[in-house]
Amino acid sequence: MDVNRINSIYFLGIGGIGMSALARYFLWCGKTVCGFDRQETPLTRVLVKEGVQIHYTESPSSIPAATDMVVYTPAIPVTNKEYVHLRSTKIPMYKRAEVLGMISRTVPTIAVAGTHGKTTVTTMLAHIFKVAGENFSAFMGGISVNYDTNFLGSVHPQWIIAEADEYDRSFLQLNPRIAIVTSMDADHLDIYGSADKLDESFRLFVKNIDSEGSLIVHNSLEKLSAMHPRQRDYGLSLPAHFGVENIELKSGKYHFDFVYDGQVYRFELGMAGRHNLENALAAAAAATEVGINPEIIGKALASYRGVKRRFEIHIQTPQLTYIDDYAHHPRELTACIESAREFFPGKKISGIFQPHLYSRTRDFADDFAQALDLLDEVILLDIYPARELPIEGVSSSMLLDKIKGTNKRLLDDDQLLDYIEKERFEVLLTMGAGNIDKYVEPIKEKLSR
Repeated sequence: MDVNRINSIYFLGIGGIGMSALARYFLWCGKTVCGFDRQETPLTRVLVKEGVQIHYTESPSSIPAATDMVVYTPAIPVTNKEYVHLRSTKIPMYKRAEVLGMISRTVPTIAVAGTHGKTTVTTMLAHIFKVAGENFSAFMGGISVNYDTNFLGSVHPQWIIAEADEYDRSFLQLNPRIAIVTSMDADHLDIYGSADKLDESFRLFVKNIDSEGSLIVHNSLEKLSAMHPRQRDYGLSLPAHFGVENIELKSGKYHFDFVYDGQVYRFELGMAGRHNLENALAAAAAATEVGINPEIIGKALASYRGVKRRFEIHIQTPQLTYIDDYAHHPRELTACIESAREFFPGKKISGIFQPHLYSRTRDFADDFAQALDLLDEVILLDIYPARELPIEGVSSSMLLDKIKGTNKRLLDDDQLLDYIEKERFEVLLTMGAGNIDKYVEPIKEKLSR
């Protein structure tokens, strides 16, 4: 289907971060955009202000009669009344990833993949292109703090920058000119069944890269060795085509040498965590591949302000720091907690964690416990089920029992704010991919009293 020829698009699950980026793209193109989601959120409220019509009750009669195309997310259950109704019509229906593939088919695409880091790299790269004055469109898996959106558009883009999601094998819909792979840790085992199947999907993704293009890969990923004729690697540990030397932490910023092809450039980055230095390397590597001047790359990284819910600092005073993060995998929890340790040495680190999915909690319970033991204080909430039904024997209580530290507790959702109000914190983290973000503003209010 030629998406440029359609006029009215309907989104089933419009409030998702990837779905809303597509909705913003079509709205930006002057199309009529409507949609359904199961609940109102800050993001859907913003979409309504931007001109999208959204309703929150399953109602086939609310679907516009003039709909030309339906975009749906795999998170929508097949029992959804609107989904069932639309399947009985002749209206073309496509998954979000298929539509992104259609949009990117005629424009050279930079696709950013990986089980961790892809959202940060995508937004960093978009910011570099913006500062460089490039014509591009970007579909980001998070809200850029610099631009307060997950979509940036150009009238005649010469590049598309797209987050390439491995969930449900979505990234196999893309045929990038340049691909970045940041990591390949086991995840989404409810979909893939095994880590080997996940690895296979990443290899298929790499095979989709244009033969004249480039693969930029973290230098720890030996599983992707020699898979593309123009393969470049990056990492904090040398040797690497793109590397880092002379790292200094001064006044809450990293100062470091960006090294490639024998050349050295001094950069700075105000993002906590060594993993974000690697993310900056990946973005800088892709930018150099398209010919952006390293001096401009350095200027962009210095002014990069991050992604909402990626180590997002909400309160920072000499007495108290409050940070919210999307971390929902053991490796991400470890990175978040270690970043807090590095940037706030000597402080007591407390963490509130909401596990995401019964299956993920089951598959990585020991790893979650090991990561959470890096905290001085652990506060667990109940598992956020998302699309899943409960699994017998899998609970936050089970996870709590595996944590070795003694300063730990499990709280019901309705107990959390009372606990926050009574306790004193030095550094507080909220972590999770469910609906824990709904507590960010109430927590800020409690902590600011």
